[in-house]
Amino acid sequence: MADEQPPAPRRWYQALGPGLITACVVIGPGSILTSSKVGAANGYALSWVVLASVVFMLAFTTMAARLGVVASESPGNMLTKSVGRWLAILIGVSIFFIASAFQFGNNLGVHTAFNAYMKFEYIVIVFNAAAIAFLFCFKNLYRALEKLMMGFVGLMLLAFAANLFFAKPKIGEWGKGFVPSGMGEIDITVLGLVGTTFVIAAAYFQIYLVRQKGVTKEDLPESLVDSRVGAVIMASITLMIMGTAASVLRGKELADAGAVAQQLQPLFGDAGKALFCLGLFSAAYSSFLINSMIGGFVLADGLGLGSEPDDPWTRRMTAAVLITGMLVALYVIRTGVKPVGAIVMAQAVTVIAAPLMAGVLLWLCNRKEYLGEHRNGILLNAVGGVGFLLLLAMAWNTAFNKVWPKVSEWLG
Repeated sequence: MADEQPPAPRRWYQALGPGLITACVVIGPGSILTSSKVGAANGYALSWVVLASVVFMLAFTTMAARLGVVASESPGNMLTKSVGRWLAILIGVSIFFIASAFQFGNNLGVHTAFNAYMKFEYIVIVFNAAAIAFLFCFKNLYRALEKLMMGFVGLMLLAFAANLFFAKPKIGEWGKGFVPSGMGEIDITVLGLVGTTFVIAAAYFQIYLVRQKGVTKEDLPESLVDSRVGAVIMASITLMIMGTAASVLRGKELADAGAVAQQLQPLFGDAGKALFCLGLFSAAYSSFLINSMIGGFVLADGLGLGSEPDDPWTRRMTAAVLITGMLVALYVIRTGVKPVGAIVMAQAVTVIAAPLMAGVLLWLCNRKEYLGEHRNGILLNAVGGVGFLLLLAMAWNTAFNKVWPKVSEWLG
């Protein structure tokens, strides 16, 4: 009997998946609105901020991919053994609350895109029911998810590239925007541009995604290519949206993503509005599914209830995120009143959770017992360290410019 041949290594395109899924959760209604606002207010001048944010995102998704491929345990178990279950629970609960808050925005994004053509107040119930059915009906959840997200990525690229073609951007002026020359009008939208592109929770979830795909140590180089492809897609879509706004919406006030679609209609006609709404829907619903999985899987893992799609509590916790976001969105749709208390609480949790997740990733990826020879090098630690400091600065800004003023107001 001949010796069995080892399986052939995967080609780079066969390793694609986790990075594309991460791109889907990063490009959501919030990032679309923020990119449009920054383009309308500052033109092309802050394009370099997008590239810098994507570099930090790529550094942390690279760490997460290495950890997911090389380490034999889930993040929750690694933290429990190294520090204690309390840290895994703290991260899990924090991400659950943050994911639920983002889910509220994703529901409103789906509602906005759909209601641009057909008024149906309860459309979010239909889409949440479809998401929950998707969650529980597929035995191989990851494979189904990967195929669906590849379709959504394709739709987003097509829709926003077509909008940019209609906009006819000034290439020379845009090229100058990639050279750092000042922060322009530094306000909450500029900080939001960084915050909606450098999403540390999505990077952290890359650990779980590469484990679900079954990437082996032999396939690690191809898996890192997947992270880079995901980063390129994030940068491309964000820049296309910003470039469209910089070209045709300069100086206009954009209250929400629906306002962006309305502003494009007289310029591009019904086709332009339809393409933008198609991109908005794809971004909202793709982020819809992945965001809820981030909250559900990380919390279940933190509580020691499992970290794989086959573990019942991962799907149950994911469904809990979906239902929480839907109920808050329905309240806003029916009353028009924003849940200020819930938003402030989510912001307060983010102040703690974002730097904590970045610090944990940096720490785990420098531990020899988990990564061995694949530990972070000098360059990755340097970029990751700057990213960690950036998240600390953003947390400080959120704490003192958003959370504390509201708390002071409530305290009288």
